[in-house]
Amino acid sequence: MTTHNRRLGTYGENCATAHLLRLGMEVLDRNWRCDLGELDLVLREGGTAVFCEVKTRTSTAFGDPLEAVTPVKAQRLRHLADRWLEVHHVRPRDVRIDLVGVLLGPAGRTTIEHVRGAC
Repeated sequence: MTTHNRRLGTYGENCATAHLLRLGMEVLDRNWRCDLGELDLVLREGGTAVFCEVKTRTSTAFGDPLEAVTPVKAQRLRHLADRWLEVHHVRPRDVRIDLVGVLLGPAGRTTIEHVRGAC
């Protein structure tokens, strides 16, 4: 991954985190890794564990940021969520996977799209 892409991803995750905190969620983990892959954000909203995938783009030339989450990626996110819960011995009332798309538009305008329970 290039330095530009890493910075862009970090910027998007920071924007997504701020957005989700404003909604009253609590961050439990960021960039958690295991042999299956990586979870961008793990949060709690009441009794619900929320696993959030963040996709950041500088344009829609290659599609909307959320279009990058394919069915294969969605399945991997479900497996990662199960693994995180197992490793951390967490038994939430509910589990949800959200997607957050961050688009950096013209003149530095940032747009955030949050889809609850997308996967």
